[in-house]
Amino acid sequence: MTDTQINVTTDTPEHTHDRPAWPAVARGWRRKCPKCGSGALLRSYLTVEDTCTVCRQELHHHKADDGPAYLTILIVGHLMAPLLHFAFVKWRPEPLVLFTIFAVGCVALSLYLLPRLKGALIGYQWARRMGGFDSAP
Repeated sequence: MTDTQINVTTDTPEHTHDRPAWPAVARGWRRKCPKCGSGALLRSYLTVEDTCTVCRQELHHHKADDGPAYLTILIVGHLMAPLLHFAFVKWRPEPLVLFTIFAVGCVALSLYLLPRLKGALIGYQWARRMGGFDSAP
């Protein structure tokens, strides 16, 4: 092999498989630390702890940003729009009744999903070593 040839390997780095994604996402969905699954991930409704109180994993590296809100809107919209159409066609309720029921349903589902999707997204970022999670032990 000459100096100008590049040796390209198809092997993945050994550290990419030591953090399985699905268990980390499931722990994040439960709002627990993606590493140990015991410590709390969120301090309050959406505020992420700086470090896990159990395993000392640094969590401040997360870059969830608008991802959880986008996913929440996507899921709630795709669930409630067909239900709204079905309820309107099947029962023809008064518009104010229909609006009230579905407004409360959308708000309740959004409030339920938002912190769970944020935790799941942070768990995925931890598992894939995104952002500062790559340098964390």
